[in-house]
Amino acid sequence: MASKKVLIVYAHQSSGSFNSAAKDAAVEVLTAKGCTVEVSDLYAMKFKATATAEDITGNVKNADHFCYGEETKLAWEAGTLTADITEEQRKLTEADLVMFQFPMYWFTVPAIMKGWMDRVLTLGFAFTHEKRYSQGIFKDKKAMLSFTTGSQESMFSANGINGDMNVTLWPLQNGILHYCGFQVLAPQIFWAPSHVPSEARGTMLESWRTRMQGLLGENPLAFTPLDCFDGEKGYQLKPEVHEKHAAKEFGLTVGIHLGKALPPNNQMKAGV
Repeated sequence: MASKKVLIVYAHQSSGSFNSAAKDAAVEVLTAKGCTVEVSDLYAMKFKATATAEDITGNVKNADHFCYGEETKLAWEAGTLTADITEEQRKLTEADLVMFQFPMYWFTVPAIMKGWMDRVLTLGFAFTHEKRYSQGIFKDKKAMLSFTTGSQESMFSANGINGDMNVTLWPLQNGILHYCGFQVLAPQIFWAPSHVPSEARGTMLESWRTRMQGLLGENPLAFTPLDCFDGEKGYQLKPEVHEKHAAKEFGLTVGIHLGKALPPNNQMKAGV
C-alpha cells in the first residue's frame, strides 16, 4: 500500500459525528501505512451540488437547449470547466482508491455528494459510450462506499421493512462506480451508530481500522463483464451466457438477475 494515493470524498456537517471519526480513522491508518491521503470535505468546501451551465467558464455550444452532459464534455476537452470541478478531477486522476464517506440519506448519498458525482464525473473524463463498466476509464482504480445508516441491519434485510441492502446499493455501486470502470470494493457499513452504546461505536471503528490494514489488497465485488452483452442488440445478455447460467439457482447479479433469486450479498461481499 506504500506510495498509493487515496481520495476520501467526505460529506458530513459535523466534526463531532461518527462519520467524521470514520474519516479520521481512515486518514490515520492509511497515512501510517505510507499512503498519501487527500480529503475533499464537501460541506467545508461549500461544494456546489447543482449541475448547471455555470460549471462552464467559456461559451456553450447551444445555450437555447443546454445539454449538461454534452456541454461539459466539450468544456472538459477545452479546459473550460470551473476550477472546483477541475481540482476534484485532478485528485481523482491521481488516486488509486476513492472512498466515499457519508451518512445514508433517503437510501442514497447526501445531495452534496451526489452533486460531486454529477459534476466531477463528466462525460469524456469519467466515461464514454465505448469506455464504461468493465472497460471503463477508471478500471485500474478502486472505489468504495463507507457509510452510516439510521436503521438497524435487520431492517435492511430481504425480510426487513427497508428491503435488501444489496438492492439499495446496486444503483450506486453498479450505476455510478462500476459504470465509470472502478473496481468496487465491498462497502463498509456502520449500522445505526446513533442507536448503539459508545462501546459498540468504538468496536465499529476498531473493525474499520483492522479492515484498512489490507484494504487495497481486497478483491472487488463481482459484476458481469461488458463483453457478455450484445451491443448490436440493445446490450442484452448474449444467448450463450444466458444458457450457461440457465440451470443455476441464482441470477448473475442483483440487477442482472435473469428472473431468478438474487445472489446473496452480491453488493455486500467480494467473491459472491
